[in-house]
Parts: sequence; C-alpha cells; structure tokens
Amino acid sequence: MARVTVEDCVLKVPNRFDLVMLAAQRSRDISEGAEITLDRDRDKNPVVSLREIAEETVPLDELEEGQIRRLLRHREEEEEPGDGLDMLPAPDVPDRSPAEQDLDISSLMREVAQQDGELQPRDNS
Repeated sequence: MARVTVEDCVLKVPNRFDLVMLAAQRSRDISEGAEITLDRDRDKNPVVSLREIAEETVPLDELEEGQIRRLLRHREEEEEPGDGLDMLPAPDVPDRSPAEQDLDISSLMREVAQQDGELQPRDNS
C-alpha cells in the first residue's frame, strides 16, 4: 500500500481508525461487485478503496451507512431466542450416582457457607 495514498486519505478522514473502517467497507463492496470509480492499475481492492477515498470519488456517508447496515445485519443473525445456556460447553463429568452428586453439591455449599462466615468449620478431632 502506498504511503502517499494513506497520507492523502488522512486529509479527507483525519481519524485513522475511521479511515481503516471505511476503506475496509469499500473494499468489501468492491469484492461483492460494486463498480470501481477509478482505473484499477493492477491494484488490489484495499488500495483501490484508499485511492477512491483520497480522490473523493465515493461518498463517505454512503460507506458509513453501508458499514452500519452490515453491522446491524450481523447483529440480527447472531441474536436467537433462548437463554444462551445452549452455547455453553457440556461439562466433562464422570458418571456418578445421584447420591454421589448430592454429596458433591452439599459439600460445595458447605464450603461456600464457610467462606462467607455463615458456618463454623467442623472440628474433626
């Protein structure tokens, strides 16, 4: 990527993070079939998108709107009804009888209560 191209872009979009986000959006648009507004000159899509931003041949507000639409679309795809517990990995627990499981739970609860100061430790002497 030419240093001169980035320097030209920073004059149009002072915030470098915003510049990267806009150039990435334009590069994705080009990859998806959007028409290029300049000669490609064997440049790859990210370089073409920076050149377009530097020469102001693409409207920046449209790139921002495309960015927002893309983020909203991904957000909607991620959201599914449910409590999210189905996303947790299944615990690797050996097969035990219910009585053994109850003992584990009661001993765990006893430890927590001791840590909270609610119970006094057992004197096993």
